[in-house]
This record gives sequence, C-alpha cells and structure tokens, in this order.
Amino acid sequence: MTDMAQPGFASRVNGLRGVYRISIWLGLGALAALGQAPWGLWPLTIAALALIIALFRQAPDMRRALLMGWVAGTGYFMLALSWIVEPFLVDVARHGWMAPFALIGLSAYLAFYWAAGFAVARALGGGSVALIVAFTVGESLRGYLFTGFPWAQIGHVWIDTPMLQWAAFAGPLGLIAVTWAAATALWHLVARRQVIGGGVLAGIAALYLTGALIAPATATATDAPKVRLVQPNAPQHEKWDPAMIPIFFDRQLEFSAAGDTRPDLIVWPETSIPVLLNNAEPALEAISDAAGEVPVVAGLQRLDGSQIYNSLVALGADGTVTSLYDKHHLVPFGEFVPFGNFMARFGIAGIAAQDGHGFSAGPRGRVIELGDIGKALPLICYESVFARDLRAAPERADFILLITNDAWFGKISGPYQHLAQARLRSVEQGLPMIRAANTGISAMIDPAGRITHSLPLGQAGWIDAPLPLPRPPTLYARIGDLPVLAVLLLILGGTVLRNRAQRPPR
Repeated sequence: MTDMAQPGFASRVNGLRGVYRISIWLGLGALAALGQAPWGLWPLTIAALALIIALFRQAPDMRRALLMGWVAGTGYFMLALSWIVEPFLVDVARHGWMAPFALIGLSAYLAFYWAAGFAVARALGGGSVALIVAFTVGESLRGYLFTGFPWAQIGHVWIDTPMLQWAAFAGPLGLIAVTWAAATALWHLVARRQVIGGGVLAGIAALYLTGALIAPATATATDAPKVRLVQPNAPQHEKWDPAMIPIFFDRQLEFSAAGDTRPDLIVWPETSIPVLLNNAEPALEAISDAAGEVPVVAGLQRLDGSQIYNSLVALGADGTVTSLYDKHHLVPFGEFVPFGNFMARFGIAGIAAQDGHGFSAGPRGRVIELGDIGKALPLICYESVFARDLRAAPERADFILLITNDAWFGKISGPYQHLAQARLRSVEQGLPMIRAANTGISAMIDPAGRITHSLPLGQAGWIDAPLPLPRPPTLYARIGDLPVLAVLLLILGGTVLRNRAQRPPR
C-alpha cells in the first residue's frame, strides 16, 4: 500500500500504455469490492478507493477522469455482483447464453454512476468535498433511476462492523459518505497532508468505536412470541420439477408440525406454496392441519384476471386467508421485462416470470395485522434492498417480515449480501426482522442488525426464535435521506463559494 500510495504512483500509472493502465483501474475497482459480504475486507476497500482517488487527482483531463471512473466501477461491480450469473444458470439451455451479457452489461451500466461521480467532482474543482458529495448523491440516484438497483452500495462494507449502528441516524447514504471520506482522508495522509487526513481519520475512528457503544442490547419480552422459520432448501433447478414439488411441500409440512412445543407463528419462504392461491384450498388445509392451529405466513403466486402476482399470505388458525400482500418492487428482467411482448420475440423473458410481461406490481407500502403477534411490514425478496420502500409504509409496524427465495443467488456471495442488506434495514428502522429463506439464510434479526438465530445456507430445517422488541422510531425512520443530502450539499456549496472567493481576480 505505502509504495503504491505515494504521489509518484499516480504519475507512473498514468504514464503506462493504455491496456496496462486500464488493467490497474479495473483491478483497483475489483479490490474495492472485497469489502462486501461474504469477504468483509473493508480496509482493502478504503485502500483501493484511496489509490483510485490518487489516480483521479492526477488525471490530465476530464475525459481521462471519466474513463477511469467507468473502468474502476466496472471492475468493482463485476466482482461485487458476480452472483448475477446464477439465475441464468438454473436453466442453461434457455438462459445460459445471457449470463455473461448480464454481468458485463449490468456492471458497465452501474459503472456510469462512478464515471459521473468523478466527472461532477472534477467539474466542481476536484476537491475532496466535491468527490464525497458527488459519489454519495450518485449512489442515491442509483437506487432510484430506472426502478433503481442499490445492491452493493459502497457503504455496505460497514454492515459487519460497529459503524453499522450509525445507519439508524444517517441511513445508507451516511455510510456511503463515511466510506468516501475515509478513502479521501487516507489519500491526504499518504500525500503528507497529515493534519487534514489524520484529523478526518481520527473522527471516523471515533465513529467506528462509538458504534459499539450506541448499539442497543437485544431486548426480548418474557412473553415474546416464538416464531418458527421453515427452510425447505429447494434448489431452484428442482423447485418446480413436478416430481420434486410434493417432496418439498411435504418437507415444509413436516417442519411445521415438528417439535414438542408449538410456536406462535410459522413462516414459510417466498413461493413455498406450489399452487396459485386461486386453486390452493387443499394446500391451505394441509398447512393448517400441520400447523395445529398456529397462524402461518407463506409465499405463493395468485392470478387476478390477466394479472399474476408474487404474493404473501397470512393464514389464520383455521387455514383461511387473513391478510394478503402483493410484491410491489419487481426485479427487472427477472420478474418482469419492459416491453415484454416485443422482447419475447427475441426469446427474452423474465427468468422468474410466466410470460413476456411477467408479474404485476402490487400497491406500494402497507402493514398487515397478525393478531397477537403484532403489525408486520411485509417484504418479498428483492424489496429488502430498498430503504425507501420500508419508509413508504403508512404506519409503523412492530417488525419486518421478509420472505425470500435466495436459491436464485447461488451459494457464493449473493445470499450473504442479501442477508447483510436485510440487517441494514433493521438498523435503519429500529425494527426486528423475521427472515425466511428457501435455501437460507433464514434468520431472526434484532433492531441492532444482530442475528439472534439462523439456519445455515444450503441446509433444510427449522428453528424457533423469540421475536425481539422494536426500538422507538430511529432518526432515519422519521426523516429519511433528505437531511444527509441537504447537509452534504450545504457543505459543497460552502466549499465552492470559498474556492471562488480565494481565486485571484482576473
């Protein structure tokens, strides 16, 4: 790190032939991705970003800065999102050809946000404040534009550290800003600007250390509801095999009936009931019999006219549907394809969809009643990566209820990253989370993002866990991202005005 971070490093790299220079940019981006789950090597992320900043500072023109940002971003996303090929390999004959295009195309698209960040920062003078603000705002936009895709935000590298607790105050954008601030401070320190770099790093270290102090202890009432998480472990290539469907369904019935003591709630994962709700009466009766008058939450699909929904149902003690939630935030090119009929002519359809159009979106943001268990904020799979979707609920829930099928994400990095983002959502909202996943990782998560009980990836089973108590609404739950953005923009505005005032008159 020391040799490479010296000011001469950037000059040497910028003097290399194009292919070598681009390889270094790409490699530094990939190195930065190693802070994401499951690797968790966040110091490498900070170091890699500091080196990228050193190169940015020495870029001879806007074109070079923009290109470097795009290439480094592509390297980052190609490693961080390497799991994206997994859904295309479930049915290799139909979708396998799409896998490399999906990984390269998505990475290249998301890297434009990095390129834009460097371009905006350079246009604003190239200072550290401009860089931090540009990238934080860019990451915010990445979660909104074209339905949004905030997966693997750079701030996620802190999820397995005490810094996570500050998300209760500043949300995901606060963690992004801290990451880039740490990287710019490290660059300042190595560039022998010890006062600036050392001061900022000391402040970030203080945030890191106090994160552990502000984390609330796991609070569970003596009469806390006991929740059973059911994990059938149905591999995606077998899940809808007619010969395997009854095996996986019966496995869930067995897990629901097991144990000497009965839970207060049983939760099955996404699409765990293998028939449409319209035809599910026999299946619901079997579930009710196995549950023994215990309420059950499960995932299935339902048809309403020509619209098909990915849904969550709550079943009462008698097996009747007491609550229904339709997934709102659908996966592009997974659950729906824009211009579906047109794209279907070229053999392109949603991987998890039933036709060219795929699933329909349900209404955004709602809370469902689960009797004595309390009010649940339901989420299905991909919805848990969007902090804004949780804030869209019309009232505060007692807990978050997430059902998911992470078999789509493989076994290497995708399921671990998805779980990490679920933990972040709990901290942001100050709410515990019940998370039932088909192939894992099913977990009970407390409001501090700690996993209190879990089932490992790739293992069938069940586990009973008490539901932790919620915290009072966090600052982030009350006011969201706008204050962080406002503060950053005010700081940026002040910096720009100061720089203009310091310019010599022409």
